[in-house]
Amino acid sequence: MYVEINYLAVLIAGLSSMLVGSIWYLPKVFGTKWAKLAKVNLNKKMSASQMVILMSSALGASLVTAYVLAHMTFVANYFFGNNYLQDALTTAAWLWLGMTALRVYVHDSFEGRPFKLTLLTAGYELVTILLMGLIIGLIGR
Repeated sequence: MYVEINYLAVLIAGLSSMLVGSIWYLPKVFGTKWAKLAKVNLNKKMSASQMVILMSSALGASLVTAYVLAHMTFVANYFFGNNYLQDALTTAAWLWLGMTALRVYVHDSFEGRPFKLTLLTAGYELVTILLMGLIIGLIGR
């Protein structure tokens, strides 16, 4: 089977996670709560090169996630034959549950992190991957 990937959809979906993150972690949204729970000092300054590396690696990871989601959506759609959008959102939800939410829960549990932090992180990841699924489902084929 040849898996068709719409690279424009992958690019837009990957970039969308940066948008979600920039809103989700605003101080007036969840940023202050997250920093307190994660014990992150928001006043600590990063150099420009550190920021470029951090943001580039986050974008790279988001692009890989979007690519995997697009790939798995195609396979799911080939197998189930539903509406492409439906298969994209369903695939996103299952990937979030099995590959993100539960892994975050396990890691946070062993590291003794607060459960509220786990919920905050898992919530961010859910919104991110569902938005990716929406984008891939709408323009991905």
